[in-house]
Amino acid sequence: MRKVQLSESEKDLLNVLGKSPDISLKELVNCTKYKRVSSIVRKFEEFRKEGILYGPIYDIDYGKLCKNPLRMLCCIVESSQTSETVISFLKLIEPLVTVYPVLSPRKEFLNVLFLSSNTAEMRSLLQVLKDSNIITDYIIHVQCYRMVIDNPNFFGNANPSLDHLLDPCSIPDLSFGNHDTNWTECDIDVLPYLRRGYKGGKLIEILKAERKLDKTWTYHQIKYSHEKMLKNGLIEKKYCLFPFSLDQCVDFNLFLKTEDENLTQRILYNFARGERVSREYTLFDDWGYIGFGSHPQFLTGLMSKLDKIKEITEKEIYQLRSIPDRERIFIRSPVLSYFDVENQTLEYPYRVYKEKIREKIESEDY
Repeated sequence: MRKVQLSESEKDLLNVLGKSPDISLKELVNCTKYKRVSSIVRKFEEFRKEGILYGPIYDIDYGKLCKNPLRMLCCIVESSQTSETVISFLKLIEPLVTVYPVLSPRKEFLNVLFLSSNTAEMRSLLQVLKDSNIITDYIIHVQCYRMVIDNPNFFGNANPSLDHLLDPCSIPDLSFGNHDTNWTECDIDVLPYLRRGYKGGKLIEILKAERKLDKTWTYHQIKYSHEKMLKNGLIEKKYCLFPFSLDQCVDFNLFLKTEDENLTQRILYNFARGERVSREYTLFDDWGYIGFGSHPQFLTGLMSKLDKIKEITEKEIYQLRSIPDRERIFIRSPVLSYFDVENQTLEYPYRVYKEKIREKIESEDY
């Protein structure tokens, strides 16, 4: 792997791709300094190997998926057990999406995401784990708005100022959409592949994967589902870009709170906007959330800088571990197999998960 120092042409190519995910390879040739499609394809391969480029993926508006409310839950889980032990229990909960270890000098901390059809039931499951000493504590943040993904400006500052957080701005509407389209079994089967960008989101590859599961969809049906979801706003194509190669970045989540939701949204919008950081942001309950990929220099001293902004009344920061041990990281697409096509609802069987957790605890097989 080359020592990554991006050229001006590479930065320009990444900026265009980050802003225009639907752009074709031929159009990229026309609006960048590259003369051949093959050169751009080769650059994409390099960027992927270096951990700069991920995707395409398709972001899902869960408000449009079903009639009952679905929400992403971001949970901070504390434990005196090993992360491997805790993850073995969390995996019993099917709507688990991701688990990342969080840096901590003492206990094990995990950053956990669940797709949830019932927050109270999810809280009950975590409480069972706490009562059984599998975990020692947990915090649940409920996503209230859609997630905004902002790719880096590769010509921007890698250690941006925080002087303009409170500046007036036009805050985009982050509201979830409403269920206004009936989704078929084919739509629901295809959706998880698109969400994770399976084999570049190529529909023929999705068809091959479904055939291995004895599904009888045709290519035309899968293409129609893809177009239908795009047209009705259920999915949106994205590339996820990191500002530097993976070994040069830190990855962390920042939660912050003010006394006014509009002010919190303004801070989220302005936070390092247009600079050389990757960021995603939304509101979880009354907490603002920003997920960052940045140069380590930006993280250094960040909390002390935030201490000087009196409008921010509370803040928490969680740096995700960058480790080669994949057993301590868990990622999967949302489980949508419980989608009821007739009623257009999705509800998870939390009682089943609770019983599986209790059986595992009683077996002492951990």
